[in-house]
Amino acid sequence: MSKKILFINGPNLNLLGERERDFYGDNTLEAVKLKCKEKAKTLNLDIEFMQSNIEGEIVTIIQNSKNNFNGIIINAAGYTHTSVSILDALLVVKIPIIELHISNIYTREEFRQKSLISRAAKGIICGFGVYGYLMSLDAINNIIDNNENR
Repeated sequence: MSKKILFINGPNLNLLGERERDFYGDNTLEAVKLKCKEKAKTLNLDIEFMQSNIEGEIVTIIQNSKNNFNGIIINAAGYTHTSVSILDALLVVKIPIIELHISNIYTREEFRQKSLISRAAKGIICGFGVYGYLMSLDAINNIIDNNENR
C-alpha cells in the first residue's frame, strides 16, 4: 500500500511563475505539482496538492489530514511568519511534517527569517527553488520508512 502525502501551499503560491521570479522562478504551481506527481510515482507515494490564500482554510485542511495522510509537506508562505493557528493545527496531527520554502528565508528580509511553524516540523527545506518540492518527497518518504515522528 502506498503512503499518502499532503502538500499544503499557502497564500500567493497560486501566482508562481508570475510573481517575484528572482525569488520563486518561472514554474507555475501546476508545473510543480506535475513534477511532484512524477517523482511520487517513483517512490510509491500518493500525493495530494492543496493551495489556499485563507489561513482558516489551511487550518481546516491540516485538521482533516490527521487520519487520512502519512505525512504533510507544507509551504505556508507568508503564514510561516505569522500564524500561531497553523502551528497549533500542525502540532495536533502527530504525523511527520516537513516545512518547505522555495527561497532561502534566512537570506531575506528580517521578518521572513522567523518561522512560527518550524516547531512542528521534522525538518526544513529552503532555498533550492521548486526542486525543494522534489527533495521534500525523498525526505518525507525516508522519515515514514524509518518510523520517525515529528
